[in-house]
Amino acid sequence: MKEGTKKSFYTDALMAGFGGQGLMFIGKLLAFTAMKEGKNVTWIPSYGPEMRGGKANCTVVISDEEIASPVITSPHALVIMNNPSLEAFEPRLKRGGVLVWNASLITKPIKRKDIRAIRVRANELASQIGEEKAANMVMLGAYIASTDAVSKENVAEALKEFLGAKKSRFFAANIEAFKKGIECVSNIR
Repeated sequence: MKEGTKKSFYTDALMAGFGGQGLMFIGKLLAFTAMKEGKNVTWIPSYGPEMRGGKANCTVVISDEEIASPVITSPHALVIMNNPSLEAFEPRLKRGGVLVWNASLITKPIKRKDIRAIRVRANELASQIGEEKAANMVMLGAYIASTDAVSKENVAEALKEFLGAKKSRFFAANIEAFKKGIECVSNIR
């Protein structure tokens, strides 16, 4: 690499679980935060035929460069909320990738030994703050603490804007859940 040239930044993640677990929300928030940081982003949702309780996942790509394709075959990171998603996506994770998994709901063992698996009791941590629906934000905090995909501080700013005035009442619980996820990973390191 030439002196003075900066290595370009690229990462991607696949977030998966059941519909209604807030995966689309955290995927959009991650993409929005990266966009606010001046990065190029893509966010692609994928839903099962059911509205709630069916399969749901999204992919987020973040890069300093233009993104040639938003399609991810072997993601750098997975954020997994349930057993069916673990079974479907664990084999696709890039060697050396990060798997952030919700130990509150996942009962199957992690099979891969060539990845970094981050165990997060997301539902319990969200319950500690009195908002179990914020388990998705716990997972986002753990993901960002594990990967540094975006700045932790910028997530808080982006969340305020993302929620807007209509949903501002959800900010405190969501940011507290996000911090719980960060703490969870900090305690592992």
